[in-house]
Amino acid sequence: MTTHVASDRFVLPDVLQHGLRVVFCGTAAGTRSAREGAYYAHPGNMFWRTLFAVGLTPRLLAPAEYPLLPAFGIGLTDLSKYHYGNDAELPVDAFDVAALRQKIERFAPGAIAFTSKHGGTAALGKGTGYGLQEERFANVPTFVLPSPSGQARRSWDLRTWQAMADVITARTSGVQD
Repeated sequence: MTTHVASDRFVLPDVLQHGLRVVFCGTAAGTRSAREGAYYAHPGNMFWRTLFAVGLTPRLLAPAEYPLLPAFGIGLTDLSKYHYGNDAELPVDAFDVAALRQKIERFAPGAIAFTSKHGGTAALGKGTGYGLQEERFANVPTFVLPSPSGQARRSWDLRTWQAMADVITARTSGVQD
């Protein structure tokens, strides 16, 4: 097993600030994303197409445009900031749930959305289903979404992402669910 470590700096920088509608949290940057220095950079990854399809961005963004996301109320981070690669390649202690909790508490976004069941389970400390969770992470509404990775096609479901986007849009437009 190969472990990829990005020395003493983050593989990808956090995209976090106050006032975000949602922060998407992955497990770790993939090898392609680490190489290109951009979130969800593999062409088979559905993340960017999905953000546009569910109405969270007004146009399809390229992975290199990830710094533009705060203008749309969106942030990005990962559970593992110092390692990259497939989840199976990551060391057991790669996920830093405590650091993630501190970031989310500090920036207090409208919601956090884990972009895989593996990430949601790791952060919440228990098995989860998809969708809005009863339990909040860092005191914000918490979603667990099917992974947009091409390697996770068998669990892909755009409807879960659309339901999350609908809730976020309703909350930020003043409409209560």
